[in-house]
Amino acid sequence: MKRRDFIAAIGGAAALPLAARAQQPAMPVIGYLGMGSSDTEVFLAAFRQGLSEAGYAEGQNVTIDYRWAEGNPERFPALAAELVMLKVHVILTTGGTLAAIAAKRATATIPIVFAAVGDPVAEGLVVSLARPGGNVTGFSITLPDLIGKLLELVKEAVPGASRVALLFKPDTMPDRVREARLKEADASARALGMELQVFEARERGDFDGVFSDMSSARAGALVVWPTPVFQLERRRLADLAAEHRLPAVFQSRNYVEAGGLMSYGPNLPDLSRRAAIYVGKILQGTKPSDLPVEQPTKFELVINLKTAKALGIVVPASLLARADEVIE
Repeated sequence: MKRRDFIAAIGGAAALPLAARAQQPAMPVIGYLGMGSSDTEVFLAAFRQGLSEAGYAEGQNVTIDYRWAEGNPERFPALAAELVMLKVHVILTTGGTLAAIAAKRATATIPIVFAAVGDPVAEGLVVSLARPGGNVTGFSITLPDLIGKLLELVKEAVPGASRVALLFKPDTMPDRVREARLKEADASARALGMELQVFEARERGDFDGVFSDMSSARAGALVVWPTPVFQLERRRLADLAAEHRLPAVFQSRNYVEAGGLMSYGPNLPDLSRRAAIYVGKILQGTKPSDLPVEQPTKFELVINLKTAKALGIVVPASLLARADEVIE
């Protein structure tokens, strides 16, 4: 072989891997829209586990661009717009209904998966659970009788509590949805022989005053309506409930681990894991409209006996026997 031909052959062989790499598509990008921060997002590990089950690993065959509201839901529209400008391949929202709505308003083309919202049909996110339509799908955490279930737990654990406070953040859902749910909650309370007292907290600074109002109203127990902002403030809420000697029932076990009395509701880490699997399917070509909105399949009852003892409550043995976990 002539020297010139030999050099040309070597050069061509060396260039092949570079050309091959240049032709490989860039890693898909997931836009992650969360309520808190990377330090407070308790379900991030479950999301990454779901990605692994779907065949993806961050930094290896998928990239994740995180956007955090840091407890300020009013930031969601701007953060969602940033993700759209980055041209991510799919947006995953974990900041509840407000995050999902912000993402939907920001784009009608990029697929969106919400990990946990209230009623996605009533809140205008999807057309129906079975056939979401459009570019949005995900997982709902609200069941029609969930507040009723929490009130039943109050009745069983604290039978003397005739007045029950309901704490909620009013701006997390449309007015018509909020009013309908409040009517359902009031009907459930009356059916149990209880008086429901409704208290609003729009921001963290409202907590002290609201709990003082609960004490003044002689509430005998507390049910907390789930919202991502409250989730971030779960330790503060548990501490205030203890300070005012209010047996408090929540939807998520994280509150009980922080010192709340009881929780009953969906397994939120499992929903984050399943949402990640949906994200994986979309990255592999499935349309969001072909993925039905799913409701929780795993529920858990968690009781904090240490808190019960501090409040002077003797939790019935029948209730303890049904618990998935008892914290002592």
